[in-house]
Amino acid sequence: MDAHRQYLAATNMIDSDHRHIRAFAAEVSGGATDPVQKAVRLYRAVRDGIRYDPYSPFYREQDYRASNVLEAGRGFCIPKVSLLCAVARASGIPARAGFATVRNHLATRQLLEFLGSDLFAYHGFAELFLEGKWVKATPAFNKELCARHNVAPLEFNGREDSVFQPYNANQEQYMEYLQFHGTFADIPVADIVAAWEKAYGRERVRGWIESFERFGDLRRGRFDREDVLK
Repeated sequence: MDAHRQYLAATNMIDSDHRHIRAFAAEVSGGATDPVQKAVRLYRAVRDGIRYDPYSPFYREQDYRASNVLEAGRGFCIPKVSLLCAVARASGIPARAGFATVRNHLATRQLLEFLGSDLFAYHGFAELFLEGKWVKATPAFNKELCARHNVAPLEFNGREDSVFQPYNANQEQYMEYLQFHGTFADIPVADIVAAWEKAYGRERVRGWIESFERFGDLRRGRFDREDVLK
């Protein structure tokens, strides 16, 4: 386990030693002792208990701190990954954050207009070390959101990689993985912002940051009420 020590330790953003993180992990685990069973329960709690919000803050370390994500009850893929890694580490399961750029073929009209692209740059997923190997877990989209987009909720069994499905229930193209960017013991905020500036344009990203600084929010609406493209 020494080889995985860094993936069990609390970090600035994956603050697995925070009392609220530890309490949440213990409550969700429900007394389970098997690491795989624990991991599945933790995954579902983060997937469905934290509302997916692509318009939440993204440029500060505090935006990814797991205890803050738990308190907010919302976040896009990377904050949710930070939380999953934190509750996993609090449960004695080595966990790390991984990143990939994906092409989203099914999104809302408003989100595509906001991004100016169908790319999700530096999309986040977690990797948990279970039964002697690393397995991917993607807790981004809660089950209610999946139902609106006609996609089955992404399940995780603790033994096989759980990554976005290539097609939805109508066999329409859904998610396409274009490039993997590696795994990290903590959330690489500077790398994320730089990747977003490259993908969406520096002026656009700086405009988002300015909006957060001035108004505290980017959009007043709810992503789960936006227009799903067919």
